[in-house]
Amino acid sequence: MSLSSSEEQRFSPLWRQVTSHVLVAILSIGLTLTTLWAFPNLPILGRSSLSSITTPSTTEVEAISRVRLAPRAIAPENAPPVESQKAAIRSFVSTAVNKVGPAVVRIDTERTITMRAPDPFFGDPFFREFFGDDFSRAPQEYRQRGEGSGFIVDSNGIIITNAHVVSGADSVTVTLKDGRKLKGEVRGVDEPSDLAVVKIKGKNLPVATLGNSQDLQVGDWAIAVGNPLGLDNTVTLGIISTLNRSSAQVGIPDKRLDFIQTDAAINPGNSGGPLVNEQGEVIGINTAIRADAQGIGFAIPIDKAKLIKDTLARGEKISHPYIGVRMVSLTPEQAKQINSDPNSTLAVPEVNGVLVMQVLPNSPAASAGLRRGDVITQVDEQKVTSAEQLQNLVEKSRVNQPLQLIVMRGDRTQEFTVRPGELRDAGNQ
Repeated sequence: MSLSSSEEQRFSPLWRQVTSHVLVAILSIGLTLTTLWAFPNLPILGRSSLSSITTPSTTEVEAISRVRLAPRAIAPENAPPVESQKAAIRSFVSTAVNKVGPAVVRIDTERTITMRAPDPFFGDPFFREFFGDDFSRAPQEYRQRGEGSGFIVDSNGIIITNAHVVSGADSVTVTLKDGRKLKGEVRGVDEPSDLAVVKIKGKNLPVATLGNSQDLQVGDWAIAVGNPLGLDNTVTLGIISTLNRSSAQVGIPDKRLDFIQTDAAINPGNSGGPLVNEQGEVIGINTAIRADAQGIGFAIPIDKAKLIKDTLARGEKISHPYIGVRMVSLTPEQAKQINSDPNSTLAVPEVNGVLVMQVLPNSPAASAGLRRGDVITQVDEQKVTSAEQLQNLVEKSRVNQPLQLIVMRGDRTQEFTVRPGELRDAGNQ
C-alpha cells in the first residue's frame, strides 16, 4: 500500500522519532553489554539497592535546614573540652620534650691548667747565668671553663653525663631547669666509654625515663635535648641514621664504643644531654660531632650507660681488657694490593681477618709473641673478619682470662694464647 504525499509528510516526523529511539536503545544495550564484559565484577544496582534510596523524611529535612541555617552548631554535651582537643593535636616532639625536659640539667665546670711556656726574655744565656734554668721554666696556671649537659636518672640526684665534660674538673655546678644551682660531686669517670656520673644533693627530683637502645631501627625519630652554646633547654629533631658505628670509624679510636649516628643537630654544650625517642624515653647520650661533616652527630647507646652507671655511682672503676695491638680489617683484595706494592715491607696472607699493624711494648700481645704483619683469623674458635669484631670480643673477655688466637704468619698458621690486661694500667708500663 502506498501513501499519498500528504500522509507521507504527516508520518515522516513520527518515523524519524521512532527510529532515533530504537537506535538509542540499541546503543544503550551495546554499551551495557560491553561494560559487563570489560568489568565482570562491577556491582549492579538492584532492587535491594534501590529500596535503600528513600525520600528524606520531614524530620531529616528539618535537620538539614537547621544545619544550613546554623553552621556554628553547639557541640554535643559529651564532646571533649577544647584543651583536650589541643592536646590531641600537639606535636609528639613537644610531648616527648615535656616528659624528659625537667630532668635535663646544665653542667658548668672549672679546671686548673698548668703548663710551662718558654719566656723569650729568660731564654737569653746572660739571664740564665744569673737566674738559673729553673726560673725561666716557672709553671704557668690558668683557669679553664667548660660547659655541657646531663640528665637525672635518680630522684636523689644521680646524673649521667659525658666523661669529657667533667674529667679533671676542680668544681662542678649543676643548673636545674627551674633555675636552681647546686654543687656537683663527680662520683665516677670512665674514659674509654666517655661516661661519668655526677651527684647533687636533692630529693624528689624529676627523673628521665630510660628506654632500650637495642630496640632502635634506622629511620626512628631522634630528639636531642641539651644546652648547646650556653642556650639552655634547646631541642633539635632528626632520625637515627645508622646504628653500631664504631669509635674507630667516628675518628676517636681510644674509645670502646659503638655509636648511634643521628642527623639531629648536636652542638658544643649538647655533650652529655639525652637523645630521646618519640615516647620521651632516653635512648642515648649525645657525645660527639664531626667537624668535617655537617648534620652528623653521635650518641652513646643508653644500654651501655645502664650497665656501668651504678658502678660509677659507687666510685668504682670499670674494667676494660686489652691485648695491646693496633689493627685494621683485611680482605684478600687489600692483601693483594699490599703484596703488589714494591715499597711494601710486609708480605701479607691473602685472607679475611685482622692485620696487626703494631704490637705495643710490654703488652699482653707482645708477651704472647704476636708480631707486626700477623693476621688474626679466629678468637676462641670464632672467625673474625674485622677489627671492630675483634675489639668487641676482647672487650667482652676478662682480664687474665686466656684467649686462643689463630694467626696467619706468612704461609703458616699458628696458635697463640693471649691473656688480656687492664687498659688503665697500660700507661704505667
